[in-house]
Amino acid sequence: MATSNNNALLRSHIKDVPDFPKPGIIFRDISPLLREHFGETIAKMAELLSEKEWAEIDIIGGIESRGFILAAGLAAVKQKGFVKIRKKGKLPGRVVVKSYGLEYGEDALEMQYGSGRILLVDDVLATGGTLAAAAELAKQSGHDVKAFSCLIDLNYLNDFSWNGMVCRSLINYEE
Repeated sequence: MATSNNNALLRSHIKDVPDFPKPGIIFRDISPLLREHFGETIAKMAELLSEKEWAEIDIIGGIESRGFILAAGLAAVKQKGFVKIRKKGKLPGRVVVKSYGLEYGEDALEMQYGSGRILLVDDVLATGGTLAAAAELAKQSGHDVKAFSCLIDLNYLNDFSWNGMVCRSLINYEE
């Protein structure tokens, strides 16, 4: 999905930070966008799914850490439950753990056991490793993955698909 004119204003509030967190990486800083247009951003992200699709979702899973912000906002607006998908060692109780590759290294995510039809939300889709790991976690922990949503898709770094599902994104970068 190409960035529409409606989303051009939102995109203009995302700041590029070169060489962060490592040389050669361009970090997309969403802080100014969230500070100045949080409500509009959440409303536009909610529009990425149809009402029929929303009716098939019980829970929104937010991926640490900026995915928490977006997922919690969507959960409040759509009156859905919210669950956290965190970095390893951050959740109490019995959890499922999944290692994955990042654009600039490796990490692991964990999630508590549960159930329900889930939408997985993150801030940025880069290589797809984080979303794929989150989907596997959700499945292994008892959830039924129904959809993926990200604020930003770095299309030039990925061709993400998991079990035939693609990620719906509000803002796309082609390079």
